[in-house]
Amino acid sequence: MRTHRLGRTPVRVTELGFGGGPLGGLFEPLDDDTAARALTAAWQAGIRYFDTSPHYGIGHSERRVGELLRGRPRAEYTLSTKVGRLLVPQEARGRMDESFAVPATHRRVWDFSRDGIRRSVEDSLTRMGADRIDVLYLHDAEEHFEAALRDGYPALAELRAQGMVGAVGAGMYDPAKLTRLVRETDADVIMLSGRYTLLDQSALEELLPACAERGVSVLAASVFNSGLLATGRPVEGARFDYEPAGAEQVRRVHRIADVCEAHGVSVPQAAMAFPLLHPVVAGIVVGMRSAREVEANVAAFPAGVPAGLWSDLRAEGLLDVRAPVGAAP
Repeated sequence: MRTHRLGRTPVRVTELGFGGGPLGGLFEPLDDDTAARALTAAWQAGIRYFDTSPHYGIGHSERRVGELLRGRPRAEYTLSTKVGRLLVPQEARGRMDESFAVPATHRRVWDFSRDGIRRSVEDSLTRMGADRIDVLYLHDAEEHFEAALRDGYPALAELRAQGMVGAVGAGMYDPAKLTRLVRETDADVIMLSGRYTLLDQSALEELLPACAERGVSVLAASVFNSGLLATGRPVEGARFDYEPAGAEQVRRVHRIADVCEAHGVSVPQAAMAFPLLHPVVAGIVVGMRSAREVEANVAAFPAGVPAGLWSDLRAEGLLDVRAPVGAAP
């Protein structure tokens, strides 16, 4: 599987990365054995970039990713996690976490201070049993952006200067705030959630040009927009950006599917191929919860997508005319 360098750093990622959100019990519970099989399938398929976060299942995702990677050669994979939420132990008393299907054994406390970020990194290293983190992101800082920019980013840059992490940036969904971060810092990479996909190309407005100008790499996450683009046709109960998809969104995906099928391409194939056509996109990160999902995504990932698909999507008004549509990977 091809790899690309992040910004000007030596850190490299495979074009297809493993997103650890589902390993935290996103949407529904997930047992350790199923998670382990998913991670093993990813490794066997050649995926060597693994992304996680304390937020995902209040530590479950980090623990599970760490257990898989602990016995693997450290030089062979790239590991990223995130900061901004500290996990504070509490009595679950039978309650479930508000965001993931796991017992509420911890609560999250927002903290983008230097001390908070250093504590978060130490906690993450302990949960994962890791010796270092290759990529570190400010996470979901939209509502805490000034603190993240003023205090959080300098703390990340300090960790990078000390050699504790290899590359730094932010993982968010707001293109405008990410554009500020790119222009006002020396970030290496951003993880953009759901804003450069077949359904939403709003990052073309300012963010992707700013990344090109500043030499910042982009990792496109949520390329399926939480599920709506993950199947050949929308299924009952499909989500868009974590919420039930609206009727207009469903109709649009059916139109995209019509064009894809005319070219012998599935919607998931097109959804994974599209972001990689932009020169600043170093890779995509796909959340996967089972070996079957890994195998399906890996099988679809390298499949050739004809250039005519993109021109037909443009002709139907389904793709921004500013989106680069060169040869698909």
